[in-house]
Amino acid sequence: MYPTSLTQLARANPFSAPLFSLQKVEEPQQSLHGQRTRRLAAAATAEEDVSCEFGSSKYYALCGFGGILSCGLTHTAVVPLDLVKCRLQVNPDKYKSIGNGFSVTVREDGVRGLAKGWAPTFIGYSMQGLCKFGFYEVFKILYSDMLGEENTYLWRTSLYLAASASAEFFADIALAPMEAVKVRIQTQPGYANTLRQCVPKMFAEEGLWAFYKGVVPLWMRQIPYTMMKFACFERTVELLYKYVVPKPRSECSKSEQLVVTFVAGYIAGVFCAIVSHPADSVVSVLNKEKGSTAVGVLKKLGPKGVWKGLVARIIMIGTLTALQWFIYDSVKVYFRLPRPPPPEMPESLKKKLGLVE
Repeated sequence: MYPTSLTQLARANPFSAPLFSLQKVEEPQQSLHGQRTRRLAAAATAEEDVSCEFGSSKYYALCGFGGILSCGLTHTAVVPLDLVKCRLQVNPDKYKSIGNGFSVTVREDGVRGLAKGWAPTFIGYSMQGLCKFGFYEVFKILYSDMLGEENTYLWRTSLYLAASASAEFFADIALAPMEAVKVRIQTQPGYANTLRQCVPKMFAEEGLWAFYKGVVPLWMRQIPYTMMKFACFERTVELLYKYVVPKPRSECSKSEQLVVTFVAGYIAGVFCAIVSHPADSVVSVLNKEKGSTAVGVLKKLGPKGVWKGLVARIIMIGTLTALQWFIYDSVKVYFRLPRPPPPEMPESLKKKLGLVE
């Protein structure tokens, strides 16, 4: 019997119930190339007809494709709301509220003015989605292999947080150039109306730095956002199946599972918007003003200024996050990718904790 402290740790651990099931498996064997069998292969249900192996190159590639669709399409769809949100942040004297922001924009630029910045938004967030979802799957399996089966179960939400933060680090490097272009088009009327006009103009004025000066604030905004997005989503899915859905996940149809995915995604999105909004305000002002710095913008905005446009961002990010998870999960269903079932404690850990004879 293990010390009671281990038992207390497992029972009090807030990071309970991951989305992948860890079951007792045979000792991993060495392949011809010396790579051991992935522990998380147990996550894929044997009864389900899947098109590829969990953790294979095809699996990662299709997850990345799902990320492209989920982020690229959804962010482009809410460009009008994003434009008004950015203008509220950088010019609150002119744009008083969400409704006023829409009316002023339409009056000055027409209805077409609400679509400003759609091209850099689509390109930038497609690249971000590829890295965000694709690398999340990679890092989740990598870190799980490093931890081992039992520690993965005990600290699984910590694993989600670490994997999502690692993925977002690279995703923001891919996003930064197009984010800078988007904000410049949306917040400086008359500067440039299209991607083709804006990129050479920014490069001529500030060089390559113009496209990457916002990457650190992007990390400040997006890494906490993504950590909350993945960890909160996975936790919420577990709670919904445990307390709200009247039948086990295995008995739910694919459509019913996707409804749960959408609801969990929206709940996660609300929390994402709150934790990342101050940094989002800094990014918007930073990309608008030439020669500005993150510290200088933060001092200029002050404690109240960084929360301008929060309601618009909650609506936008809540909807975005819900749709992103829905599209991503739908891609997995369409391509018959392995979709892990609700979690179970490994048999070896149950024996150590004295939960089974």
